[in-house]
Amino acid sequence: MTASETAASTPAPEGRRPARWDRVVLKISGEAFAGDTGFGIDGATVKQIAQALVDVKAEFEVDIAVVVGGGNIWRGMTGAGAGMDRAQADYMGMLATVMNALALQDVLEQLGQPTRVQSAIHMSQVAEPYIRRRAVRHLEKGRVVIFAGGTGNPFFTTDTPAALRAVEIGAGVLLKGTHSGTDGIYTADPRRDASAVRLDEISYLDFIQQGLQAMDSTAITLCMENNMPIVYFDLLADGNLRSVLAGEPIGTLVR
Repeated sequence: MTASETAASTPAPEGRRPARWDRVVLKISGEAFAGDTGFGIDGATVKQIAQALVDVKAEFEVDIAVVVGGGNIWRGMTGAGAGMDRAQADYMGMLATVMNALALQDVLEQLGQPTRVQSAIHMSQVAEPYIRRRAVRHLEKGRVVIFAGGTGNPFFTTDTPAALRAVEIGAGVLLKGTHSGTDGIYTADPRRDASAVRLDEISYLDFIQQGLQAMDSTAITLCMENNMPIVYFDLLADGNLRSVLAGEPIGTLVR
């Protein structure tokens, strides 16, 4: 029996209602943690993200896992562009994702939401190692699980581990939360091209063939091969995460 089938056959606890998907993976870029500062961790922004997660956990019967990026602290491609060994630079980026994960965990737990951080890079003093079955068990117990450390391998953006973890834990959807005010996938960058058109829905193949840059093509291919839908939406707009889980047509659906 799949996670979706289990949720459908089990009544939701009193006071909560079923979400469109019973288990989701939310991808948050590292830049989202920086807020308007552009660098580092902005406490108010992290609290805004954490509060949105707490609110939807209170309203919906839904398992939530989060994959965080590290671009607000370090980007591997930036280091490689400056002459650093690409693998070394990417490992530094993985460490940055752990810092963001710990920051989000701290705020979530201050708000009363039990949370676990699992890292693909072993650092037992601050995070659990990534173990799929343990992650699923945490979700079943109502905890938010934050996946850090990417895949544990260089040469991947954090979009790819987001897709990978979504498939591994049996999520119903991968939610790609943006932070720059972009409310979906456009035919071009709307910040640079006034003629860009927002797409309500697009197929995996069309996304790849049109060379769209909203997500890593490796992640898109992995989702396509495993029939994992993606919703690309503005995470920081008030109420958007709730609207997505309620099944409202927010952002762009890739499937």
